[in-house]
Amino acid sequence: MGRSAARDAEFTAYLAARQPALLRTAYLLTGDRHQAEDVLQTSLAKLYLAWDKVRDRGAVDAYVRRIMVNENNSVWRRGWKRREHATEVLPEGSPHHDAYDEGLGDALWQVVQTLPRRARAVVVLRYYEQLTEAETAEVLGISVGTVKSQSSRALALLRERTPAELDPREEQR
Repeated sequence: MGRSAARDAEFTAYLAARQPALLRTAYLLTGDRHQAEDVLQTSLAKLYLAWDKVRDRGAVDAYVRRIMVNENNSVWRRGWKRREHATEVLPEGSPHHDAYDEGLGDALWQVVQTLPRRARAVVVLRYYEQLTEAETAEVLGISVGTVKSQSSRALALLRERTPAELDPREEQR
């Protein structure tokens, strides 16, 4: 097996193991299944091109998450994206939901989607992906203090915007 074939086999093994989790992260960042697939596909293509440069194979997930965040942000900078309009009727069936979302899922996710893009990225990485503050800061290229302040503001907004029936504190009363 040549160097190129070994490289491809290693990348393919990584994809087989991590693609579903990465698609979940992309979906949480974008809020749209199709856009998530596009962001992930572009990110994986960029990862493949840089595969030989990633020396620490334990850091590949962090590297590709950073690519996904950057790609998601750059999509919003494009002029054609600003001209798109949301529609009430989706052309396909229901959205994809991972199994470990515990039921508050769709209703709570609707509230999370109301957050500004950067705040949502912090919430996704900190609470959905369960990264530490330092890992989140590294992926987003911001300071740990910024992660803390963005998390605090985002959680305050979520508390404010969450309907009473979804608030676990309401059940205790």
